Amino acid sequence: MQHAGIISQVRMGSTRLPSKVLLPAAGRPLLDYHVARLQQSGLPVLLATTTEPADDVLADYAEARGLPYHRGSEADVLARYYETARKFGLDAVVRVTSDCPLVDGHLIGDAMRRFLEEDNPLVYRSNAIVRTFPRGLDFEIFSMELLAEAHANATLPYEREHVTPYLKANAATAGRVVYRDEVWPGGDYSRFRITLDTAEDYEVLRTLIEQHGAAGLSIPELLALLETHPEIMALNAHIEQKTT
Repeated sequence: MQHAGIISQVRMGSTRLPSKVLLPAAGRPLLDYHVARLQQSGLPVLLATTTEPADDVLADYAEARGLPYHRGSEADVLARYYETARKFGLDAVVRVTSDCPLVDGHLIGDAMRRFLEEDNPLVYRSNAIVRTFPRGLDFEIFSMELLAEAHANATLPYEREHVTPYLKANAATAGRVVYRDEVWPGGDYSRFRITLDTAEDYEVLRTLIEQHGAAGLSIPELLALLETHPEIMALNAHIEQKTT
């Protein structure tokens, strides 16, 4: 039986919106919503934070809530993922980032079940290979075998920082990786942005959660909400996502 889990990378440092994951919405830190929605997957949720003193508060956060966590390099996120997966004995890993408070655990759980049924360590799954989901619902699934290979062989700084570029582009693995998309059949919602990177993003998320109960919505309900409130989605429509 393979042991699968979700690893969410989290830190307090952010160039555009420092301490963003602990900003409040409806009296709770946004990280609470992120974790709670991930737990709907039925998979263990692990936090991968850093050894920087600023991230002591995140270690305290994890301990107070009984969440497994690991502290590793701030810059070498690939090593941090590898160490976390090895520490907790994972065979299959979901990668998410903590700046996605409305990420959908049900979708991730279904995708992981299909991944495990395929029983192929060379399969890489994502819902962002061809983007149809809003930015902020992204996830990736891969085996510990591929993660270990990337950790052992990736050398470029951007490969270490962004975890999966080596898997998807390096000549040694690209021909071996079998890609699978989790494509939502209801249309293209990639124009919407519900990730947390700027003050405008925070205003969007805070409004969606506090005024419309977005943290309790399913994907169909959430997408319907985004479509019916263009005035909210216009608040951060101009924000350019950082490139990986």
